[in-house]
Parts: sequence; C-alpha cells; structure tokens
Amino acid sequence: MTLLDIMRASPVIPVIAIDNIDHAVPLARALVAGGIRVLEVTLRTVHGLPAIRAMAEQVPDAIVGVGTLTQSDEFAAARDAGAVFGVSPGLTSSLISAAKASGLPLLPGVMSPSEVMAAREAGFRQLKLFPAVPAGGIGMLNAIAGPLPDVTFCPTGGISQETASQFLACKNVACVGGSWLTPKDAMQAGDWARITELARAASRLRT
Repeated sequence: MTLLDIMRASPVIPVIAIDNIDHAVPLARALVAGGIRVLEVTLRTVHGLPAIRAMAEQVPDAIVGVGTLTQSDEFAAARDAGAVFGVSPGLTSSLISAAKASGLPLLPGVMSPSEVMAAREAGFRQLKLFPAVPAGGIGMLNAIAGPLPDVTFCPTGGISQETASQFLACKNVACVGGSWLTPKDAMQAGDWARITELARAASRLRT
C-alpha cells in the first residue's frame, strides 16, 4: 500500500499511547472490529515499539504505523518492529534521510505554507497538519488547497468526534488523526466494547 492508500483506508487514524503493554493487542482488535484499521502507535511511552510488534504480529487486519518519530535511529527500529508507515510532528533533514534509508513511508508534520512547500520540495505529497487547530484548522486547509492542490493532509491536533467530519469535508483531507478513540479510562478499565463503539462511529464519518 502507498501512504495515500493507507490514509484513505480509515477516516480517522487513532493516535495511541500505550501505558500497559497488555492493552496493545486487545485495543488493536477492538479498533479493527469497529472498522478502524489504520493505527498510529506513538513512541511517547516505553511500550511503543513492543506494542507495534505485538499488534503487527497478532492483529493481521490492522495497518500499524509508528508515531512521534523525532530521531533518525527510530525509523529502522520501528520498521523492524512491524510498522508499515511513520508519522512525525515535524520534518528535518535528518528525518528525511532516515525515512529514505529505512524505506518507511513518512507522514511528516507541517504547520505553515512555507513548511508545506519545503516538505513538497523534499518529495512529500502527503502531510500531517499539526497541530491542526492552532495552525488554522479548516481555514488553513482550504487556503492551502488553492496554491498547493497536489498535497493531501491528515490534520491532527485538537480535532474531536464532533469536528472531525468538518475536516474530512475539505477536498485536500484524506483522513484525520485523533486521540478520542482511545480514552484513558476505557483502556485502564479494559472496556474494549466502548472503544469498538467509538471506532464504529468514527468509521462512519467519511463524507
């Protein structure tokens, strides 16, 4: 799958921080059961890479990616753990080199038109507007669509279940990222049925 294929596979990509490695597989299964297959497991906790490995090995219908890539040595480690795409909060020359060397498709974060143009010059046509709401949200996306029509976005940051459909209605948006699909209280309680219902609602957001 290309990165654009991955982005179009789920209207919402849940941004996942695993605090308990035992939650990784049941969480992935709950999300997939609700129709959300693309999962971004962040490296914000020590369980990030082990969770990616467990999900990739035990939940074959999941499309598992790695999030919060900020250092070049994380790319190969995430790929070796089973990640099939990567997401970063920003873009630097070392991250560009690491992405190319690892072969891991990267969805880099951008916040301004200049950053969009710089990423585009580096060969990236799929970008993450981050943080989406502080960066201008829907207004920014619509403004960028005119001069840069060949760039597709996954806005992330400040988006909720209530506002996601408005972002998805933008012609240059393939999906959105969000953390509301994996509420901490539901994960701590092992309430996978609730997470499946949240995923099912999210899977119906595609306009």
